[in-house]
Amino acid sequence: MLITEKHTKVLIVGAGPSGLMMAAQLLRYGIQPLIIDNKQGPTSHSNALAVQARSLEIYRQMGVVDKVVANGKPAMGLTFNQDGKQEALFSLNNIGEGQTLFPYVLLYQQSKNERVLLDYLTQNCCPVYWNTSLVSLQQKTDSTEVQLKNDDGEYTLKCDWVVGADGAHSAVRKQLQIPFNGDTYPSFFYLADLKLDTDFLTDDYIQLYLGKSDLAGFFPLPEKDSYRIIGNLPGKFEGREDVVVEEVLPYMSALTRSTIKIVENHWFTTYKLHHRMADRFREGRCFLIGDAAHIHSPVGGQGMNTGLQDAYNLAWKLAGVVNGQIKPDILDSYAAERMPVAKELLSTTDKAFNLIMSGNWFISLFKKWVWFRILHTAWKSKKVRTFFFKTISQTGISYRDSKVNLHLSKGTKIKAGDRLPYLKVYDEKKETETDLHEWCSKPGFTLIILGKLDEMFLFTLAKWISDNHPGILNFFYLPPSGKNVDVFNALEADPHKQKAIIVRPDMYIGYMNDVVDIGMMDNYLQNVVRMI
Repeated sequence: MLITEKHTKVLIVGAGPSGLMMAAQLLRYGIQPLIIDNKQGPTSHSNALAVQARSLEIYRQMGVVDKVVANGKPAMGLTFNQDGKQEALFSLNNIGEGQTLFPYVLLYQQSKNERVLLDYLTQNCCPVYWNTSLVSLQQKTDSTEVQLKNDDGEYTLKCDWVVGADGAHSAVRKQLQIPFNGDTYPSFFYLADLKLDTDFLTDDYIQLYLGKSDLAGFFPLPEKDSYRIIGNLPGKFEGREDVVVEEVLPYMSALTRSTIKIVENHWFTTYKLHHRMADRFREGRCFLIGDAAHIHSPVGGQGMNTGLQDAYNLAWKLAGVVNGQIKPDILDSYAAERMPVAKELLSTTDKAFNLIMSGNWFISLFKKWVWFRILHTAWKSKKVRTFFFKTISQTGISYRDSKVNLHLSKGTKIKAGDRLPYLKVYDEKKETETDLHEWCSKPGFTLIILGKLDEMFLFTLAKWISDNHPGILNFFYLPPSGKNVDVFNALEADPHKQKAIIVRPDMYIGYMNDVVDIGMMDNYLQNVVRMI
């Protein structure tokens, strides 16, 4: 496709989930990015499978979640099996009930995520320039000059900002000469999408089969009798690139102690797993998101979701700068908030993966006789299940230490920097039930006032917003009532007083105060967020 532009406000390199989410979020703020990818087109094969609750909350805000949920499958549970025998079963059915509108892990292939996001871009007249590569990148004081190439020619493009979402082999990261430190796991792995004829698998449970130092995970796909299977290849296949699924089938059968018959082979591939992280997520006017910034083992189904969160975090900040609403200082908070998340994720997934794959005799004995008993006992605790869901769903991620937040409340349960909790609300004005997340569905910041206010002060608040922050600050008022007691309790708000909460565009609490003071809120927006 011929590129006619000579200048773009934002160039996104990479049209995987992270890049597509970045483009979709920018479109919500009226910014038309230019997005390229060196692939021939969208792929039907992809590694990621789990969509976590936090990602579904983003899809809901975008208005596309119904399509995602309808074409996915919630995982009802997880089983651990040793030497073909079930050792532990953990129910995941509505495990996060009350914490989110999506209290489950949704099995929904990465390729489907890409299609939903591509549809969103198409509806907003934003094409993807496929088969287009980044050749070079040169940063200047106020812009970045890039050389692009595709079958129709070579192009010089001036970009105000560049976002590298081009995966583990990121051309953007290499052009910026940012180190990508980490390591490669020693084993080779296989990934297969198969339709099976077998009686030992259920179509709604994730089933993990462990041997002494072997692993095979069976993940049910939304399609009938179809499974995503991930496992390590026996040593005899190491280095071979021509391995076929029929050669691996006997090892799957031996590990599961069951007969496996393949009805259809939709995809089979072998690969190496890595755990690496970029030294920096930003260099001047260029940013790294998703696999271009960090890659890790597939434990916990976190990879794609983390990339989506990277894009979600960066997009509103970059949009504010591009639209002239927020000073460029805000962009420093992207790396400050997301790098600790990536670092912690690499650490935890690496430890879990090494434990699962270890062939050490002591660890093997520990897994066989102790580990499953500990897990089984711990799972009986509601606190453990709640902690597990908050971790795996990414709803527990917090930015309390971020400089973009200001906590002036005496409340300790929920603070500025935390994700806005999912709380059902009875709208007295419309006489309907809604929730706090629904209130934050529009682009921009959201001011939520709780408590008793007279009409004159409400009018003053509305006028302050329309005069100073039109189109960037949405406003909702929740007076005390018997039907909203739980909301006030959860937010530690006294119904006889007031509480002010300003929610960031990414549904994190940016400001919290036990008084409604226009001067203090204006200070937050102008001197902390750095609104213009």
